[in-house]
Amino acid sequence: MSSVIETDICVIGAGSGGLSVAAGASQMGARTVLIERGEMGGDCLNTGCVPSKALIAAAHTAHSMRHAGRFGIGAVDPAVDMAKVRDHVKGVIAAIAPMDSVERFEGLGVTVLQASAKFSGPAEVTTDQGHIVRAKHFVVATGSRPMVPPVPGLAETPHHTNESIFDIGDTVEHLIVVGGGPIGIEMAQAHRRLGAQVTVVEMFEVLGRDDPEVAGIVKNRLRADGLTLLEGTKVVSTAKTDAGVSVEVEKDGETRILTGSHLLIAAGRVPNIEDLDLEKAGIDHTRRGITVGPNLKTSNKRVFAIGDVAGGLQFTHMANYHAGLIIRQTLFKMFWAKADTSAFPWVTYTDPEMAHVGMTEADAVKTLGEGNFKILRWSFAENDRAQAERETDGLIKVITDKKGRVKGASIAGRNAGELIMPWVQAIAGKQKIGAIAGLTFPYPTLSEVSKRAAGSYYTPSLFSERTRKIVGFLLKF
Repeated sequence: MSSVIETDICVIGAGSGGLSVAAGASQMGARTVLIERGEMGGDCLNTGCVPSKALIAAAHTAHSMRHAGRFGIGAVDPAVDMAKVRDHVKGVIAAIAPMDSVERFEGLGVTVLQASAKFSGPAEVTTDQGHIVRAKHFVVATGSRPMVPPVPGLAETPHHTNESIFDIGDTVEHLIVVGGGPIGIEMAQAHRRLGAQVTVVEMFEVLGRDDPEVAGIVKNRLRADGLTLLEGTKVVSTAKTDAGVSVEVEKDGETRILTGSHLLIAAGRVPNIEDLDLEKAGIDHTRRGITVGPNLKTSNKRVFAIGDVAGGLQFTHMANYHAGLIIRQTLFKMFWAKADTSAFPWVTYTDPEMAHVGMTEADAVKTLGEGNFKILRWSFAENDRAQAERETDGLIKVITDKKGRVKGASIAGRNAGELIMPWVQAIAGKQKIGAIAGLTFPYPTLSEVSKRAAGSYYTPSLFSERTRKIVGFLLKF
């Protein structure tokens, strides 16, 4: 028999965004149903952000051991046990999992249904366990999954995506990575530092979404680590071999065969929408995801879509940001609340890290026009803390308009993900560069690169001949 559940908010998908909506709504007094067919915590906890950063931490430790000699400490070539590295990754997931568990959310008052769900009407979903959920508002937060391109032979070739790469417990001799975006590059560098030979195949440019000048610093480090980066290279076919895999690639009309032990596909992601029967609810969608307006509402006024499935920037913190907008609209009737990504940051967790917010130089040319913006730069090599830690590969690059308003910032360097936040605040608050230049930063810290970059805005006028004349005149009194 079917059971009918009447509720205020029904959330489909227990990834980061869905969990945030469910927890917030329930604790604020709304009747809340959360439906999840897979693991609680979604991609971020189980196959994305958490395990990747745990693997990167292990790789960083191995790298530090090999390069301890620069500090006068005996360097060693670490013995990497991939089975134990895998256990470390799984242990980190297990430590965080209780925060996302069914038990915790039921304790918050959420009705959790571990089932698949699909729309059976404009105000109703049905689960494969016989539940019928009717709600005032629905939130689709089903996320995305790895896109496996239609490469000849790939279906018959053993390969990994981010959903399986963290389960490897044997030695990786040579990892071939298809895709040079953040996921592919993070995994490529991590496996290289854990002892594997690594080749990255990218059809366009590695880290091509980021500012080329800043991304170039990261790519130089990748090559110094021993990674092979094949840019402008197309994958023609793949095959299984006795030793692992082979990948036929083409560049400038010439083909070659790469051979490796493991293959990772990191060529983009696709939204999880196929099984939702969106048509029955009158919800418009495309291959990129569910179509939403600035307020994240779909063509069905009862239904919102958030996170990856909404077709925008695919980050956990974007899904969490979306969750806050949903709470404001559904619980507090703030229907004017709209998504604003002008001050939205992202980080690529390579070594050195790369962080960005707002406009790049290319964006400024397109939006503001040549001559209508200013570029400020400061090298990590001119930072005393970076020198002390032997981490001088880095650059901060800031964009301002002609009036000095901060429009964008990109950072490549140690802890770039932490250093980006003052620039996020500056852009969100529509501040001028003086807001950063006037701050006092503790010495010696990497964060001083922000103050130095900001201060350089005033250098031409501060040390001009006009200033010298004014100072000379004032010193006469």
